[in-house]
Amino acid sequence: MMARMILNEGGSSSSTSISSQRNDTDDDRMIAFVLSEEYGGLDGAVARRLSNLSSVPHIPRINSFIPTLGDASLDHQRLLQRLNAYGLYEVKVSGDGNCQFRALSDQMYRSPEHHKHVRKEIVKQLKECRSLYEGYVPMKYKHYYKKMAKSGEWGDHVTLQAAADKFAAKICLLTSFRETCFVEIVPRHQAPQRELWLSFWSEVHYNSIYELQDLQVRYKRRKKYWLF
Repeated sequence: MMARMILNEGGSSSSTSISSQRNDTDDDRMIAFVLSEEYGGLDGAVARRLSNLSSVPHIPRINSFIPTLGDASLDHQRLLQRLNAYGLYEVKVSGDGNCQFRALSDQMYRSPEHHKHVRKEIVKQLKECRSLYEGYVPMKYKHYYKKMAKSGEWGDHVTLQAAADKFAAKICLLTSFRETCFVEIVPRHQAPQRELWLSFWSEVHYNSIYELQDLQVRYKRRKKYWLF
């Protein structure tokens, strides 16, 4: 993108830039469509297991604090107990600052390695639908979404809402919160077309969760798409 901007400022025709942007957008749509079609039929198993849980309303917010080591340890034990109680398995993703996007990638594409694409799409949503999210961001909004575009920047509850809206997904969090173990994030202006299930070690880390019997399906050999 930066290369296209530099060429344009130098006086070259803007048609090359527009064409490149259009091709880039078409590629993104093709990637999302192909991978979603390949794996979309696997949704729903965790939802059946947790159908009796009641959720609390989701309020988008940015990351504001990190728990102490003692609190984080207690929270982690609470989350593990809940996972065990419901017979769920965490697919652990790297704690490199991209964990929210890696976990979402794993749920949608059965691989955490497409996190850059997921982040890019969420940032697009933040930029294009500013009015939906700006009120939850206590800083200059442009600074916020530029920060979120950087690899390694922690996702927050605003990016989760943007993900739900962008991917038409109900995002379900099994959390380590003391007060409630279950939070739902639903798309605002459309019915959800899928469910994505994440564990949330509160304010520390996200992972992707499945029923134990689903692991055989998850690791079943599938066609490879060399698109990333």
